[in-house]
Amino acid sequence: MRKTRVTLAILFLLCITLLFLDFTGTAHTWLGWMAKIQFLPSVLALNVGVIVLLMLLTLVFGRMYCSVICPLGVFQDVVSWLSGRRKKKKYRFSYSPAMSWLRYGILGVFVLCLIFGLGSVVALLAPYSAYGRMANNLFQPVYLWGNNLLAYFAERAGSYAFYEAEVWLKSLPTFLIAALTFIIIGVLAWRGGRTYCNTICPVGTVLGFLSRFSLLRPVIDTEKCNGCGLCARKCKAACIDPKAHRIDYSRCVVCMDCLDTCKRHAISYRLRRRKKTATEDAPQEVVKGVSPEQINEARRAFLSATALVAATSAVKAQEKKVDGGLAVIEDKQIPARSERIVPPGALSIRNFESHCTACQLCVSVCPNGVLRPSASLSHLMQPEMSYERGYCRPECTKCAEVCPAGAIRPITRAEKSAVQVGHAVWVKKNCVPLTDGKECGNCARHCPTKAIEMVSSDMTGSSSLKIPVINAEKCIGCGACENLCPARPFSAIYVEGHKMHRVV
Repeated sequence: MRKTRVTLAILFLLCITLLFLDFTGTAHTWLGWMAKIQFLPSVLALNVGVIVLLMLLTLVFGRMYCSVICPLGVFQDVVSWLSGRRKKKKYRFSYSPAMSWLRYGILGVFVLCLIFGLGSVVALLAPYSAYGRMANNLFQPVYLWGNNLLAYFAERAGSYAFYEAEVWLKSLPTFLIAALTFIIIGVLAWRGGRTYCNTICPVGTVLGFLSRFSLLRPVIDTEKCNGCGLCARKCKAACIDPKAHRIDYSRCVVCMDCLDTCKRHAISYRLRRRKKTATEDAPQEVVKGVSPEQINEARRAFLSATALVAATSAVKAQEKKVDGGLAVIEDKQIPARSERIVPPGALSIRNFESHCTACQLCVSVCPNGVLRPSASLSHLMQPEMSYERGYCRPECTKCAEVCPAGAIRPITRAEKSAVQVGHAVWVKKNCVPLTDGKECGNCARHCPTKAIEMVSSDMTGSSSLKIPVINAEKCIGCGACENLCPARPFSAIYVEGHKMHRVV
């Protein structure tokens, strides 16, 4: 059973990681469902079928989600395994009492952040978002460098099986947070196995509560057990109390390590019994320092928090560096927009912020370099659109195809061409015909909706240079004009976002 669990876990980890590494979007055709069955995205998307399936999976098998499906959980297992190999210690863990006050306290903070729309805090605590952040900011650059190296050698061999992809820092604050997340979770897993899952992770707390009632569970046979404690020293969840012959099922992630470790086969994975025995949960009185009243109070708090999560979710468901003359081209700078721009399919900024988990899967798959994590504190790490490196091509719908949380709804190419996410604004003082006395018209030539027309800058003279005039009703905010404008460092035309998207 352990080998089957490990095989499935590694398979899930590799496939989900590939979703974040694959810049072509090909992997999403076959593996996109793996992102949609993650717990928090399915809750925010109100994917009732997946939610019910994960709850039933937990009620039958225990926290199988944490040990097989959750990429951050499996990542911790990999780090813990590497730590054990390096230290050459077969038994590295020990039993520790549950820190229920911390687990339920963090869950309460998590729920409050969901209610008040503090997506940045939600993204920091959610396991899928944390792993996506690490994969996008730390793993993907390494993957792209490897791809570019293959493209370099393939090109010289006359093959074009690989093509070069640009590697760039999309957001410094998000990169630093991803690095810090990697270090903290890595250190916790290296030293204590599943410490993060059983003390911090809100998803682990919710599923841990359900797993206490699971039908199948590891059970200690007191007649065979000699109290050697090998199972506890192998348990990465620190949930086996060998002296009391008790397993804390709220923290057990069903890794099956204890089954393989016990030399007397005193632990088996089987149906729980109706009547409590010494092999199952000990009476409440054996927990030192915790009264039955305190435990009941914690249960009531958890049920209230879970109800708030469900109610909240239901309410929210609604470069080239030089030119031809080898002169250095100055990089474009992001204009000061009064409103951020979110992708077509988001419906509105409010809907986007309510559903987005900041997993950055859409950022990974965007082929035009338009999406990047925000550096603003109000929506830190949530993707937004900016046009310094490319523009949002009307025929591209990749971000809508991969979003697992419903923050970007599925949209067809025809629908996207008619969705107005913003409108273009002309900045007279930056326009090349007026600043340099040269003809341009780049914005009008490349506008896909023909919302820009070039007119004479001097109505008294027909030979005067032409400047752009924008038809805001036809503009969809794709950013082609802003991206292709030759003015530096700020474009002479830029896009202002709309709070509510509309069809033009």
